[in-house]
Amino acid sequence: MKKVHGACPHDCPDTCAWVVTVNDEGEAIEFHGDPDHPFTKGALCSKLKRYPQRVYSQERVLYPLKRSGPKGSGEFVRISWDQAIEEVSSKFKETIEKSGPLAVLPYNFAGTIGMLQRYAGEQFFSRLGATEILGDICGATAYDAISSVIGPMDSMQVEDLQYSKFIILWGTNTATTNVHLWGGAIATARRSGAIIVVVDPIKTNTAAHADWHIQVKPGTDAALALSMMHVIIRDGLYDKEFVDMHCLGFNELSERVKEYPPEKAEEITGISATEIEKLAIAYATTSPSAIRTVVGMERYSNGHTAVRAVACLPGLVGAYREKGGGLSSFMLSMFFEALDYSVMLPPEEHLPRSRSLHLAELGRALTDPDMDPPVECLMVYNSNPVVTAPNQNLVIEGLKRDDLFAVVHEQFITDTALYADIVLPATTQFEHLELMPSWGTGYLALNKPAIEPLGEAVPNTELFRRLSRAMGFTETYLHLSDEERIRLMMATGHKYICGITYETLAENGWASLNLGDFQPLVNGQFTTPSGKCEFYSQDYADAGQDPLPIYEPLDPFEYGVDYETPLHLVSAKNAHFLNSEYVNLRHRGTVKHQPEVEMNPQDAASRDIVDGDMVRLYNRFGEVRVRVHVSNMTKEGVVYLPFNWWPETTANGQSANALTPDGVSRRDIGSNAFDAHIQIRKAG
Repeated sequence: MKKVHGACPHDCPDTCAWVVTVNDEGEAIEFHGDPDHPFTKGALCSKLKRYPQRVYSQERVLYPLKRSGPKGSGEFVRISWDQAIEEVSSKFKETIEKSGPLAVLPYNFAGTIGMLQRYAGEQFFSRLGATEILGDICGATAYDAISSVIGPMDSMQVEDLQYSKFIILWGTNTATTNVHLWGGAIATARRSGAIIVVVDPIKTNTAAHADWHIQVKPGTDAALALSMMHVIIRDGLYDKEFVDMHCLGFNELSERVKEYPPEKAEEITGISATEIEKLAIAYATTSPSAIRTVVGMERYSNGHTAVRAVACLPGLVGAYREKGGGLSSFMLSMFFEALDYSVMLPPEEHLPRSRSLHLAELGRALTDPDMDPPVECLMVYNSNPVVTAPNQNLVIEGLKRDDLFAVVHEQFITDTALYADIVLPATTQFEHLELMPSWGTGYLALNKPAIEPLGEAVPNTELFRRLSRAMGFTETYLHLSDEERIRLMMATGHKYICGITYETLAENGWASLNLGDFQPLVNGQFTTPSGKCEFYSQDYADAGQDPLPIYEPLDPFEYGVDYETPLHLVSAKNAHFLNSEYVNLRHRGTVKHQPEVEMNPQDAASRDIVDGDMVRLYNRFGEVRVRVHVSNMTKEGVVYLPFNWWPETTANGQSANALTPDGVSRRDIGSNAFDAHIQIRKAG
């Protein structure tokens, strides 16, 4: 009997620490959170509690498979690893010889956020010379926008929200997607009298339990933030000393916000002028005040402007002066400093790549007749793009191409794996070594393998070592062991990681970075080019974009004369899934095991729709048939359908991303999927 420390691999800011008990036969027989971890404190979310079910599921892919029927049929036969590697490497070589390396495209994202498995293929595909996939569909827009105001830095520890007296959770469903923060620092703050405000177009679980819900129209957050700044400056509620000493562009900002009086913002946002005034005054006069925002606002064509406007508010009121005040968002920069990411990323001599494509535009990439060379080989790992990528039907059309050779490294036969020529078995977090930073806390964890890999499953790192050998690549960095890579990543000597070693992590499972009393902006030490909080961004100006925060309406989109699309579709996350993971594992929380669309009573009545009806959601991209739940979860004109569900769970085999556009924001990063508009009618 042994106990093994580990940590959650999922794309979540909490990065739960766990302990697995393994019997003498090598089976995991007990699984629980690590009670000693200061942030997660032994608690696991409803998704992670099912992780052993995931590991030992009868549906696991445990051996290499080769397609034996039509693409999409799910018909495969078992083959050996030798045959699989030979077929994949031979096809890569043949394609490179015929069309060049750009005809090979990797597709991966955050199916795991560990340092080893997330970045395992970066060096291989760089060495190959393949087309680069830009992994900026989630997080990059928000990080870019926040950095344009305060610099690329972590501005406060998330635990310090416990000291806040006024917290705005802006576009984040914290109670569902950040449960340890909600039950930890925010709960502590509430017990001390803090007011919790939620800004969200959906009455989420978080909004339902907050003190105040600002139910803004989708894509109008910038107008709300600008109007708040209008009131704060008009009434002299800003921190003049902090602004004079530590902010850039105040005069220009003052002129800009005159364009957004509460009455105008009411027309844009759907929030009354009186409520905007009340919110602005409460935020500016309650101290310490904090805004917590992550990625909820960013997936619009104007997402960068929304995040940028919101990020200006803490500097304007001098919120950074006090512990518990400021902007709480990602905690990434400290890990960029503490760890040597170059151990996993392409060497400089392979940069920049000759061609890059956005994650959001996979369907276009696979179907573009003018792409030269076309994508002829696709390798998917850490991702399930048929579910998670926008414009689902175009993605499927591309995957169905007879001349596309597709390889998927997966734990299950996902909707993407159905279209693969070769499916390779992937390990779970119970079965491989991993170094786990967190994008939401200052804790680093080492995940030790608790059990031997089931069947013939291998981690991403081992897969790319095998492919490197088959391709004849001899560079040392492609063949390092997992432990060697972790030790190299930790060998920076940075003060944040001083005293934290592979051995201490192996013994304890996790460690807190050496952050001390982390208040980097208390004296205005911003890491922008000017060294100040930049209301005016020269970087934005140089890029041809408005250097000041501004509200820009969403991109107009022509759906065609046959499609009237009066309803705004919000396709956010479901509480019981992690992106598309766990959908195939039934759960008491998904007893119906099918999605429902949330619809406002007025919108339903005008279409003669009642609760429980089967309805059609459609636009020119696709159609989804699901049951409707009539409720006040949304305002009139807005509907909500979670994007996580696999297509097989709907009545017609299409899910939410069959309705979403596949463009990027006006910053040329991210995604505009939340711009989606649709119509709903009763299903015939």
